[in-house]
Amino acid sequence: MDKQELKRLLRLSRDKNKKKSPVDIKWIITIIFVSFSISFIFSLISQKLMPSLNVVFGIIITLLFIGIGILFDIVGVSVTGADESVFHSMSSKKVRGASIAVKFKKNADKVSSFLCDVIGDICGIISGACGTIITTSISTNFHFDLLFTGLFVAAIIAALTIGGKAIGKGFAVNNSNEILYNFAKVISYFING
Repeated sequence: MDKQELKRLLRLSRDKNKKKSPVDIKWIITIIFVSFSISFIFSLISQKLMPSLNVVFGIIITLLFIGIGILFDIVGVSVTGADESVFHSMSSKKVRGASIAVKFKKNADKVSSFLCDVIGDICGIISGACGTIITTSISTNFHFDLLFTGLFVAAIIAALTIGGKAIGKGFAVNNSNEILYNFAKVISYFING
């Protein structure tokens, strides 16, 4: 096979896989508004709670935000990797949550973006803000150097977040159908499906 033929085949494959959909401006505006609202609420809660908590509870709140970010990242990856046909079969048998799983899978790009980028990234930002408050509290109460303490706390938060998401992604890829089904089943208790 010569270079020209190879290029032609690659171009055909690429063109075949491209979706012919325009940019969804409505979705972009919605996601910006939702991101702002959720971030504002999470920030308000963390800013009001964190300064009044002792270091141990501050660490627990920070770990909670890290955990939420990792959890939603796992679900977001699962949505993109799940097999839609499994959920169509379950939906035809009226299995709770299956129709929601089908809707999530049909909109996998939007659902994944919301779960991984909006929720996951907001939790990352809030955990960083919590880390700043923990740093100040540790430096003040234990007379540690503020710069060193800040660097240490930020590094721990980053390591836990990145490491947790790395472990979670592998888990999500290997268990995507089960994760999406369980997530959709939980959601079905709040909305019809």
